[in-house]
Order: sequence, then C-alpha cells, then structure tokens
Amino acid sequence: MRGIERRIREGLNPAVPSVASIFVSRWDKAVQGKVPEELRDRLGIAVAKQAYRAYRELLGSARWQRLENEGARPQRMLWASTGTKDPEASDVLYVEALVAPLTINTMPDKTLKAFAERGKIGELLPPDGGDAEEVLSAFVRAGVELQGVAGQLQKEGADAFDESWSALLSCIEHKARNLTAARAVPNALDQ
Repeated sequence: MRGIERRIREGLNPAVPSVASIFVSRWDKAVQGKVPEELRDRLGIAVAKQAYRAYRELLGSARWQRLENEGARPQRMLWASTGTKDPEASDVLYVEALVAPLTINTMPDKTLKAFAERGKIGELLPPDGGDAEEVLSAFVRAGVELQGVAGQLQKEGADAFDESWSALLSCIEHKARNLTAARAVPNALDQ
C-alpha cells in the first residue's frame, strides 16, 4: 500500500496488478507423519483461511478504501501448490476448500482435470477465517511450532526460487556465448 500511495503522490497510475502467494500443500507436507490423524491435511487450509481473513480485513480498512477510490486494484491472494501431495487425500482437497472471491488458484494440470471431472464448489471461504484459529491451536497443542514451520517453508521457497533464477541466468549466459561464437565465425557464403 505504501508503494501505491507513493505512485498516487507522484501522479502515476495506482492500478498495479499483483499477487500474494501461499504455497498451501507444502504446509501439510512439512508436518506429515508428525501430527495426529485428525489433523492430517488440515494445516495448509487453516493457514490459507487465516491469511484470507487478514486479507479481507485489509481490504475493508479505511486506508485501502481511500486507495481503491483513487483507482488502486487489490493485490490478489494466489493459492499455489494446490495439488495434493498426500496420496490418501482427495486430489481436489485444496481446490474445493479455497474457493473465494479475489483469489487465484494455480493448480497443476492433473488437479485441474480432476476438479473438472468431479470437483464441487461448496461454500465460499469465509471472510472471517472460519475455524482457522481453532485448527491452528490444535496443531500447537499437538507440538507443532507454527513459526518454525513458516520459517522453514519460507527458506525452502526462497532457496528454490534462487536455484531457478540461477539456472535461468546460466542458460541465458550459455546462449549468449553461443550467439557470440556464431557471429565470430565468418559465413562461407560471404567469401
């Protein structure tokens, strides 16, 4: 919001499209086998519900309303990693649980096809987060240190993005060297 406010002060267009990603299934994978069965595959959805509640509160704030009146667009929640990693869980678990306004779901092809075949849209994600706090408290009582899991997932995510970025730069450098070498070789037709 500070960036949008700055753009408005500078007379720039405040309609900046963006997303805030939450990698849902990674939460459940991080605690798989470490929690009681009744908590299996529930952490990712609870974290997403908690984030959605905070998001909706932000959109309801006077500060955001002023920005929206100036033409700003809300940053949208992006549910990433919504393919189920647990073979015992429904392959559309996260997709069905996270249907909500102002969100995007980047499900893998396999999950998209499964949802097209048999997925159901039930109730929308509640703006107040529903049972998120209750479920998260159950994880804490089961010995899960949520901040520790969050830190671990953030580090793993940053490392994965760094690795992808480095691979991309390496590929570009390799292609640039090949193009430079190709230009250095005289064309036989020019002689």
